[in-house]
Amino acid sequence: MLHLATLLAVIIYFYKDISEIFKGMIRCLFQKDKFNLQLKLILYIIIATIPTALIGFFSRDFFESIFLKPKIVGGMLLITGGILFSTKFFRREKKDLNRMKWMDSFYIGIVQGLAIIPGISRSGATISTGIFLGLNRELSGKFSFLISIPAILGATILEFYKLNSIKEGLNPTTAIGMLFAFGFGMLALRILMRWIKAGKLHNFSFYCWFIGIMTIIL
Repeated sequence: MLHLATLLAVIIYFYKDISEIFKGMIRCLFQKDKFNLQLKLILYIIIATIPTALIGFFSRDFFESIFLKPKIVGGMLLITGGILFSTKFFRREKKDLNRMKWMDSFYIGIVQGLAIIPGISRSGATISTGIFLGLNRELSGKFSFLISIPAILGATILEFYKLNSIKEGLNPTTAIGMLFAFGFGMLALRILMRWIKAGKLHNFSFYCWFIGIMTIIL
């Protein structure tokens, strides 16, 4: 339910990008615009979603069991910190959507699937991967959150099957949690996208290292 709230924050924050994607689809269908960047973007989102869905579906139970092993989670947080910090040294990010390849989206989709491992930041890992592949930082950030939409939506649908009713999932406690998740999700997106564009993604690594070390020690 909390992820559903942050998903809503992503949809609202990237509303213009999402609307442009649908406009591109309409132009392709009714105006005989056989190829446009928006169509390319949605195709790449689909390509990235495929490995994410396969990894999540077949490995979810195994990865979720790691939640019972705090030291492993702490270790994964340290790895996340290392991934984020390494973006500081990559200055090859020149690819825009025109130059992005389908294999770039496939690799990012694999990383998103592996980010189901507790302690691995989904957004941090996918944005960093985009930067490592040479995508410009703004595109890396946008693509990371756009591919999170089908991923989180699919995971939410799977989780709903565990509930006896919608009321069981949407109760006063979860409603309050969702409200705060949405609010802080919007705030976090504004801050994160600014930091990504400014090349300051590595600043989050210190937080991950601190929490990872404390998790292992305590």
